[in-house]
Amino acid sequence: MDFVKDLDNRLLFAIPKKGRLYEECLQLLQGADIHFNRKSRQDIALSTNLPVALIFLPAADIPKYVAEGNVDLGITGQDMVVENEVSDKVTEKIQLGFGKCRLCVQVPVKGEYQTLESLVGKRIVTSFDAYARTIFAPLDKAAGKTTTISYVSGSVEAACALGLADGIIDLVESGETMRAAGLHDIHTLMTTQSVLLSNRKSTHTDLIEKIASRIRGVIAAKKYVLCTYNITRSNLPKAIAITPGRQGATVSSLESHEGWVAVSSMIEAKLKGEIMDKLTEVGATDILVTAFTSCRV
Repeated sequence: MDFVKDLDNRLLFAIPKKGRLYEECLQLLQGADIHFNRKSRQDIALSTNLPVALIFLPAADIPKYVAEGNVDLGITGQDMVVENEVSDKVTEKIQLGFGKCRLCVQVPVKGEYQTLESLVGKRIVTSFDAYARTIFAPLDKAAGKTTTISYVSGSVEAACALGLADGIIDLVESGETMRAAGLHDIHTLMTTQSVLLSNRKSTHTDLIEKIASRIRGVIAAKKYVLCTYNITRSNLPKAIAITPGRQGATVSSLESHEGWVAVSSMIEAKLKGEIMDKLTEVGATDILVTAFTSCRV
């Protein structure tokens, strides 16, 4: 297969090539009905139902390819966009809701330095060295000092214990790794999550919007479920107050039961148990909750 030729006139969509983000993206692509077959160890896969080529890249590199290359769409973390210094060159289309964490300054729990300002002029180790320099540059200038910022690609949390750093800058999700290394966070620099990015110079604007719309539908489908039930018309106002829907509930008469109506309404999935209890209390019957894989809202 001549991949260069096959990429002609296709939208290039960059996906993290491994790890948890990769798994989340596969679910997202499936829900958005983007079909493809990826052969083992190949970093390019052609969609079989859309003019799209999936490019599997390290998440840290995706912002650069979207901002300065020919890649039209990409999924990566907001932290990677900041670290690559391309925030002004890409468009953040959608916040995807997974990969959520904080980028924090961390120091030994019993260490000498316990504030961001006390680390000025000291040694910082991080894999976010470009962003770290933007944080410490004004602090260094104000204090007349120079903070040493060193890059390591992994196991950043070991740097203090191994004598390489006075503090580190790293991502914190649950905090287990940080605490296991005897560290705690003293300053949150940013919160981050995975996002869908688009290239501002892309010529595939219509297809970008179609894919973005599908992905929004997948996200909404995870958040909402469809609740249907029957209730007397006299109790309908109470029921509608419980299930107002996103833009209003759908109400239709029940021909087999005079004075009764059938109601359909989108509700938040996380509240379904409480909502079903409340509907029962106001006289609703035949209450059903149905999940869906995608929608347009």
